Amino acid sequence: MLLRRFIVINSSNSNTQIIKYPIITDKATRLLENNQYSFIVDRYSDKLTIKAAIEYLFNVKVIKVNTCRLPRKKKRVGKYIGWKPQYKKAIVSLKEGDVINLFTEN
Repeated sequence: MLLRRFIVINSSNSNTQIIKYPIITDKATRLLENNQYSFIVDRYSDKLTIKAAIEYLFNVKVIKVNTCRLPRKKKRVGKYIGWKPQYKKAIVSLKEGDVINLFTEN
Protein backbone atom coordinates (compact mmCIF):
# COMPACT_ATOMS: atom_id res chain seq x y z
CA MET A 1 0.00 0.00 0.00
CA LEU A 2 1.41 3.37 -0.99
CA LEU A 3 0.96 6.15 1.54
CA ARG A 4 1.15 9.77 0.45
CA ARG A 5 1.49 12.83 2.62
CA PHE A 6 -0.59 15.87 1.80
CA ILE A 7 -0.45 19.29 3.35
CA VAL A 8 -4.02 20.13 4.24
CA ILE A 9 -4.80 23.74 4.97
CA ASN A 10 -7.74 23.96 7.40
CA SER A 11 -10.62 23.71 4.97
CA SER A 12 -13.13 24.21 7.77
CA ASN A 13 -11.71 27.66 8.58
CA SER A 14 -11.62 30.33 5.97
CA ASN A 15 -8.76 32.82 5.95
CA THR A 16 -10.84 35.43 7.73
CA GLN A 17 -11.58 33.09 10.64
CA ILE A 18 -7.94 32.13 11.24
CA ILE A 19 -6.75 35.69 11.96
CA LYS A 20 -8.89 37.12 14.77
CA TYR A 21 -7.38 40.57 15.45
CA PRO A 22 -4.02 42.37 15.67
CA ILE A 23 -2.27 42.95 18.98
CA ILE A 24 -1.60 46.61 19.78
CA THR A 25 0.67 46.77 22.84
CA ASP A 26 3.93 48.51 23.62
CA LYS A 27 5.99 45.48 22.66
CA ALA A 28 3.97 44.90 19.47
CA THR A 29 4.44 48.52 18.36
CA ARG A 30 8.20 48.20 18.94
CA LEU A 31 8.19 45.12 16.71
CA LEU A 32 6.60 47.19 13.91
CA GLU A 33 9.99 48.90 13.45
CA ASN A 34 11.46 45.49 12.51
CA ASN A 35 8.58 44.83 10.09
CA GLN A 36 7.04 42.24 12.45
CA TYR A 37 3.31 42.18 13.20
CA SER A 38 1.50 40.41 16.06
CA PHE A 39 -1.92 38.77 15.73
CA ILE A 40 -4.26 36.68 17.84
CA VAL A 41 -5.04 33.60 15.75
CA ASP A 42 -7.17 30.48 15.99
CA ARG A 43 -5.81 28.06 18.61
CA TYR A 44 -5.68 25.09 16.25
CA SER A 45 -4.15 26.74 13.19
CA ASP A 46 -0.57 25.97 12.27
CA LYS A 47 2.18 28.14 10.79
CA LEU A 48 1.40 27.25 7.17
CA THR A 49 -2.25 28.25 7.45
CA ILE A 50 -1.36 31.46 9.29
CA LYS A 51 1.13 32.36 6.56
CA ALA A 52 -1.41 31.63 3.80
CA ALA A 53 -4.10 33.68 5.57
CA ILE A 54 -1.86 36.73 6.09
CA GLU A 55 -0.66 36.65 2.48
CA TYR A 56 -4.25 36.34 1.23
CA LEU A 57 -5.81 39.02 3.46
CA PHE A 58 -3.14 41.71 3.28
CA ASN A 59 -1.47 40.91 -0.08
CA VAL A 60 2.07 40.79 1.40
CA LYS A 61 4.95 38.30 1.37
CA VAL A 62 5.54 36.53 4.71
CA ILE A 63 9.10 35.44 5.50
CA LYS A 64 8.69 33.86 8.94
CA VAL A 65 5.91 33.02 11.42
CA ASN A 66 6.56 32.53 15.15
CA THR A 67 3.71 31.18 17.27
CA CYS A 68 3.11 30.53 20.96
CA ARG A 69 0.15 29.34 23.00
CA LEU A 70 -0.12 31.52 26.04
CA PRO A 71 -1.19 29.98 29.37
CA ARG A 72 -4.71 30.37 30.73
CA LYS A 73 -5.23 32.96 33.44
CA LYS A 74 -7.53 32.82 36.44
CA LYS A 75 -10.54 35.10 36.48
CA ARG A 76 -12.41 35.78 39.70
CA VAL A 77 -15.88 37.25 39.99
CA GLY A 78 -16.86 37.46 43.65
CA LYS A 79 -16.50 34.04 45.20
CA TYR A 80 -16.48 32.24 41.84
CA ILE A 81 -13.18 31.38 40.22
CA GLY A 82 -12.96 30.56 36.54
CA TRP A 83 -10.50 30.71 33.68
CA LYS A 84 -10.06 33.11 30.80
CA PRO A 85 -9.93 31.32 27.45
CA GLN A 86 -6.53 30.27 26.15
CA TYR A 87 -5.36 31.85 22.90
CA LYS A 88 -2.54 31.64 20.39
CA LYS A 89 -0.30 34.53 19.39
CA ALA A 90 1.51 34.75 16.05
CA ILE A 91 4.37 37.13 15.26
CA VAL A 92 4.69 37.49 11.48
CA SER A 93 7.85 38.79 9.77
CA LEU A 94 7.27 40.43 6.39
CA LYS A 95 9.50 40.94 3.37
CA GLU A 96 11.37 44.23 3.22
CA GLY A 97 9.12 46.90 1.71
CA ASP A 98 5.81 45.18 2.54
CA VAL A 99 3.59 46.99 5.07
CA ILE A 100 0.30 46.16 6.79
CA ASN A 101 -1.64 49.31 7.65
CA LEU A 102 -3.11 48.66 11.11
CA PHE A 103 -3.92 52.29 11.92
CA THR A 104 -6.37 54.17 9.72
CA GLU A 105 -5.62 57.84 9.19
CA ASN A 106 -8.44 60.39 9.14
